[in-house]
Amino acid sequence: MVHFWPYLLLVSGVFAGAVISGFVGFAFSAVAGVFLLRLLPPAEAVPLMMACSIAVQSASLVTLRTCMKWRESLPYMIGGAAGIPPALYLLHHVDAWMLRLIFGLFIAAYAAYMLLHPTFSRFRGSERPSAALAVGFAGGLIGGFTAMPGAAPTIWCNLRGMSKNEQRGLVQPYITIMQCIAIALLLAGGSISSETLFDFVLSLPALAAGAALGILLFGKVSHGSYRRAVLLLLVVGGVALVV
Repeated sequence: MVHFWPYLLLVSGVFAGAVISGFVGFAFSAVAGVFLLRLLPPAEAVPLMMACSIAVQSASLVTLRTCMKWRESLPYMIGGAAGIPPALYLLHHVDAWMLRLIFGLFIAAYAAYMLLHPTFSRFRGSERPSAALAVGFAGGLIGGFTAMPGAAPTIWCNLRGMSKNEQRGLVQPYITIMQCIAIALLLAGGSISSETLFDFVLSLPALAAGAALGILLFGKVSHGSYRRAVLLLLVVGGVALVV
């Protein structure tokens, strides 16, 4: 039997995370984790959030397929995959909390500044593959100990002044592949339990409804509103890493 209050907390977290992720393309775990990490132990909550996030990302990839830029995103993916092994090494050999603190303060300060600043630098023009590889590597490295692989490419897209469709088309495939790599590592290590699979099935209706609403909102807002929403979520995500 599924108890009502734990189930309500589960679907509320999943729905909220799916709305935000469907809208901006990332931050599912940052939002859903507020609920799920209070309901489930981390060993169950983290794989569940990864699986739910991949489901939302997949829905966005299909619904917004005309925006997706797989070829342009490929160098970021290659760099991100290369960044995961060093991240795993850092998790076991350095103070991961200190790394999260430094990165959290950086992205929160950056996003807050960009929210308050009326103008911002635009690195337009043709992008060198080396820059894409470096940004992707940073995302994979940072994502390994913060669960936010999309922060680095999102900041880079913002600095380049990309429109909401350009940014979504570049970052969405990258985040999806990074999350698939992460969950594949969990599967290989036997870290996904039957309880996690059961909770994932229970979450599907709320996940679908939240993703649909978020994607609908993405299509309705202006570029300026989208940019402010992304920066605000970066502030929230950065603060969440610190506290």
